[in-house]
Amino acid sequence: MKKYKGFEPKWVKEAAPRDSYRSIFRWGDPDFVKYPKESLYKMMKEKFKMTDDDFRQYAGDIGMDPVKLDAPCNLSGEHLKAFEEIVGKEHMTTEDYPRLAVAYGKTGYDAARLRQRKIDCLPDVVLYPGETKEVEEIVAYCTKHQIPLYVYGGGSSVTRGVEPVKGGVSLDMRPRFNKVISFSEEDQTITVQSGMSGPALEEALNEAPSRFGAKRAYTCGHFPQSFEYSSVGGWVVTRGAGQNSTYYGCITDIVLTQKYATPVGTVRTNRYSREATGPDLNQIMMGSEGAFGVLTEVTLKVFRYMPENRKRFSFIFKNWKVARAAAREMMQCEAGYASVFRLSDPEETNLMLRLYNVDETPLWKLLDVRGYQDMKRCLFLGFTDGEKGYSKNVARNIKRIAWKYGGMSLTSYVTKSWEKGRFNDPYLRDTLLDFGIMTDTLECTVRWSNMAKVHKEVRRVCHALPNTIVTTHMSHCYPQGANLYFIFITRMSDAEEFKKYHATILDAIQKSGASMSHHHGIGKMFAPWLEGQVGRTEYGVFRALKDYFDPDYNMNPGGTLGLDIDEKEKRFLKD
Repeated sequence: MKKYKGFEPKWVKEAAPRDSYRSIFRWGDPDFVKYPKESLYKMMKEKFKMTDDDFRQYAGDIGMDPVKLDAPCNLSGEHLKAFEEIVGKEHMTTEDYPRLAVAYGKTGYDAARLRQRKIDCLPDVVLYPGETKEVEEIVAYCTKHQIPLYVYGGGSSVTRGVEPVKGGVSLDMRPRFNKVISFSEEDQTITVQSGMSGPALEEALNEAPSRFGAKRAYTCGHFPQSFEYSSVGGWVVTRGAGQNSTYYGCITDIVLTQKYATPVGTVRTNRYSREATGPDLNQIMMGSEGAFGVLTEVTLKVFRYMPENRKRFSFIFKNWKVARAAAREMMQCEAGYASVFRLSDPEETNLMLRLYNVDETPLWKLLDVRGYQDMKRCLFLGFTDGEKGYSKNVARNIKRIAWKYGGMSLTSYVTKSWEKGRFNDPYLRDTLLDFGIMTDTLECTVRWSNMAKVHKEVRRVCHALPNTIVTTHMSHCYPQGANLYFIFITRMSDAEEFKKYHATILDAIQKSGASMSHHHGIGKMFAPWLEGQVGRTEYGVFRALKDYFDPDYNMNPGGTLGLDIDEKEKRFLKD
């Protein structure tokens, strides 16, 4: 990054100490730092009505001190001894830091609470299982003795999905539950333990010739923004979606088989690519978020890895209405789908063109000359994947339609800039929150026919907070609709203030007629709105499943999917 010419805030550039609060609430690699370039810093000052003086001192505690809690383990020695016999003494702990490290996810509410030292929940003990048999024994023991059980995969939850609000046991799957169980080139599948990380999975598939004796390299095709710090199990139980989902599909399309340890025994789902054998157990279990049991093993479909066939594109459209129409035609023309397919609204385009350094190129001035006005124009970018002829044909049709709707090509420059930052943009959140600027996200699914309504109504509520940046894009698209992904950036650092603001946006999403989540899941944070979205009668199916798999409500208890929250907390706001 270029050196600042003027005043530069005291961005925290050093690594978070390994035993610190910051190492828990900050995103990702403790040695990696990302902060705004100077032009973005100046834009933020103007938007948030701030001066250089506001950036001379941190807005609160930046969390560099060691974790030290006064929270003893509440489980009896008898229970701890039993867990020791299952996983081994060296694979369990009741120490402060590792317990806090698995207690929170990565929503702004989590970061704000930890910065304010508001420790709302903590597991009594953390276990590190290594084999499916160990997980099954732990589930059976917790069921027998009525001990709450939680699971921590990659820790990237933005819905309070991992919080051990009732104490008990938390399974940290990262250190030992991350192995490849089998690979079949003939079936084009891989079976892994649920704690395997995204990078580890992708590396194994890319290296299939050397690791498994395969004839070619493969890919999973699942790349969420949390890719580097999320687990396969987390993708599955939250019904996640990667940034390449428009071509490869969401995780619900990629999963072939699942295996769970539940209070009523081991459950294994369908084993074939298609079955007409009653309701699809795969779909029933996906999205259960640990409320039915612990996901142990997953078989995924894999795809041929052919990055040499990738065709990148980026276009600018004159306004949101025209851009939406072009995107819909691209998805409905039946000429195949792009892999990454991302359309930004005017406010996001204003920010993204700076983030992707277009403001430092001749393109910036050319856009105005050509009639693509700032705060009206919309950025569209992506790339195609697949067989060479297929990839080329999809890109050709996207270009044809873009030109038809008045789109101007920005070449592949913008897309390549986006690719460089696609997994590390979340690091900006911690840098900004040090100075009292909160960044967080919400997303939902819409139909093409109600997209304009949802976009307008949700953004209106987001903007009800003065001096707030609200960006929106669609990044997972279908012939029948797309997701809308809202990012808000505002001057705020208090946890409860954040929670109230966040709730107003969830209210707006439900009132507008959109789904409550496209791929983030529900967890405990979105739970009060779930029954209102799916309907009371329909929600009864969820409760019946919970009563079957976990009748004593010991699996991820405390509000997950709204299954054990007070009726008064529920929100029924849908039109």
